Amino acid sequence: METNDYDSGRPLAEQVAQRLKDYILEKDLKAGDRLPTETTLARQMGVARSTVREAIKRLESQHILVVRHGAGSFVADHPGMTDDPLGLDFVQDKERLAFDLLEVRIIIEPAIAELAAQHATPKDIAELESLYNTMERHIMNGEDYLAEDMKFHQTIARASGNLVAPKLTPIITAAVEIFTEGTHRALLQETLDTHKGVLEAIKARDSIWARDAMLMHLIYNRDMYRKMHRARTGEPSLTPRVPDWVLKLDNLRPPEEQA
Repeated sequence: METNDYDSGRPLAEQVAQRLKDYILEKDLKAGDRLPTETTLARQMGVARSTVREAIKRLESQHILVVRHGAGSFVADHPGMTDDPLGLDFVQDKERLAFDLLEVRIIIEPAIAELAAQHATPKDIAELESLYNTMERHIMNGEDYLAEDMKFHQTIARASGNLVAPKLTPIITAAVEIFTEGTHRALLQETLDTHKGVLEAIKARDSIWARDAMLMHLIYNRDMYRKMHRARTGEPSLTPRVPDWVLKLDNLRPPEEQA
């Protein structure tokens, strides 16, 4: 770390915090790696220990560092990303939030899947297959599959090769969680069918298929959620239900001739 003169027009702790971020990048520190002691950092940066402590608190609030009292300061998991960076936990209208999250996913996720079909590594594809197989096993055994569902979409974002796409996963995972809870996990067969379609498209390196498969998955989810919303609120269905006896017919009867 360099100890160049500091800008007198900016808070000193803010500048030290930036230098600590630069240090993490320069040293290629990973999650769980320990920083030097406050005393060592203060000496290297030419500032008081109290300034270093304030800078570390800033980085802790930004979820870049984790402070363990008596042990030191460590690089956080997924530095800079909080559990709820968009403040979605404080949106009261969960029904509206579910629809709006799906709308955003429809805008961005098909393109991410398209990129994943082009750039996914064999390791990415193996991880997607493993996640799908685990999800399938859980569903067939009547077990919770939400964790694998969210990781499946996170892996696609990472496999896209785009640096920004993985940073969007809080939107995706929040949408998956809210949607799954809102539908009471009622769309189990659809979950298997559409996730398998996305997986096969990425494996085949077919970017158009991957984009369309993801789009179909999201549009189906949106339409089913809308139908469930209408049922929950007592609104009539937009279309009549076809009677079961009609569905069981081998052949549809010709219409009766009008007199």
